[in-house]
Amino acid sequence: MSSRGEAVYVAHCASCHGRNLEGQPEWKSQDKDGFLPAPPHDESGHTWHHPDTLLFSITKLGVAEAANLKDYKTRMPAFGGILTDAEIIAALSYIKSRWPDDMRRRHDELNRVFARRESSAR
Repeated sequence: MSSRGEAVYVAHCASCHGRNLEGQPEWKSQDKDGFLPAPPHDESGHTWHHPDTLLFSITKLGVAEAANLKDYKTRMPAFGGILTDAEIIAALSYIKSRWPDDMRRRHDELNRVFARRESSAR
């Protein structure tokens, strides 16, 4: 487990996504202001359903830009001006290191499928 990734996660992500990656309560339902609470990054969430390239883009650019959702309401900042690319990768690697082995294998396969799809589209 990366101590650098853990340090970045604790400093910049844990206040919303939880020290144990548990996310905020009622994360699937918009709050009274129309925002979705921070989702969990553990096995109960959907983080592992997305390829690494999208997770990196969401973290660096913000959800709205990364997912091309112009009017998406989020409290999560874009971390591109705050963290280096290496720090973002370290934090994402830390998150993934906390997943059960089976989930990591499925996520690795998702990344392989996504990479093949991207390379054949070029």
